[in-house]
Amino acid sequence: MRRQRELRAVCEAFYIYGDFLVATPFGTGNINDTYQVTYDQGGIRLHYALQRINKTVFTKPDQVMENVDRVTRHMLSKIHGSNLTTRKRTIRLLYTRDGKPFVVDADGEYWRMYIFIEHARTYDVLESADHAYKAARTFGEFQWDMVDLPGPRLHETIPDFHNTPLRLERLKDAIKRDPCDRVKQVSKEIDFILSRDSELGRLVELNRANLLPERITHNDTKINNILIDDVSGEGICVLDLDTVMPGLALYDFGDMVRSGTNAAEEDEQRLDRVRMRFDIFEALLRGYLAGAGSFLTPLEREELPFSGKLITMELGMRFLTDFLEGDTYFKTTRVNQNLDRCRTQFKLVEEMEANFCKMHKLLKSLNTRPNGTL
Repeated sequence: MRRQRELRAVCEAFYIYGDFLVATPFGTGNINDTYQVTYDQGGIRLHYALQRINKTVFTKPDQVMENVDRVTRHMLSKIHGSNLTTRKRTIRLLYTRDGKPFVVDADGEYWRMYIFIEHARTYDVLESADHAYKAARTFGEFQWDMVDLPGPRLHETIPDFHNTPLRLERLKDAIKRDPCDRVKQVSKEIDFILSRDSELGRLVELNRANLLPERITHNDTKINNILIDDVSGEGICVLDLDTVMPGLALYDFGDMVRSGTNAAEEDEQRLDRVRMRFDIFEALLRGYLAGAGSFLTPLEREELPFSGKLITMELGMRFLTDFLEGDTYFKTTRVNQNLDRCRTQFKLVEEMEANFCKMHKLLKSLNTRPNGTL
């Protein structure tokens, strides 16, 4: 009951008509705390999404919210300027009574609210190739929509988020310090990533050489960050915009491949269940090129297969580092969950390596067709 009173007090700072009824935990995110809030408005129950920004991860939440506000306003202007009969959406921020897109409570915590989009849902696992195609096209279209975002460069909400050489250095530091006496449990995993260290800086180095252009990217393109329409099955909205910032287009595609091609859970303990579904990779590649292919450079296209391996290695390193440091970043619900997450990623890397030539052959065939069309 006390928690409900606290959440109600936060909600009352936002400009909402009606009466607060209840707030219940919602979603499966590892970072922010999210609630579905129900209001009674004239006898009709409406829902909103209330979210507490994790200040440990996002140390400058005001900059996060400035980015989110700019991006959602830009998306909304594009939607209003297009065919209004489509169901394409963007998350809609609610504003406080003094016109801000967030509220800071008595404990210094940052909160925001969105209009809850009805008759649509998220999925943790891609259910079909068609599902994969539509999700990838939606993320590609999001990148395309951000090409002409006006104003100054977006804030880097997590500096060096995809700086894989720096991620490697942090892992090596955790190994050296071994604060929780866990290194002895992960010698195989350490050897796995160190044997591939020469590949980890590839995209960063190409960007520094001005061979890969900076884009505005989502940087967390898991399938559960796409809202899928219940009726049409189309991707209608990109969620979780906290990490939208300057980056490489390849990071977004790579994370789609990492999160989408594996049919197993992210923390799967039976590694024999972890495999790369090539039909899903093909659908992701086709869908992404359909959404973003018109602005990608030839080198960006060429590096698409490698990007999946890179981001999978990167996340595996992050899970391994967090495990060594005592599970302080990613939420865990059981012992060794971050270690299992790491092992799943590294097994998926092996699957990608086995399919690498096949992936490039597919890309070459699609490069002869416009925007990945069938």
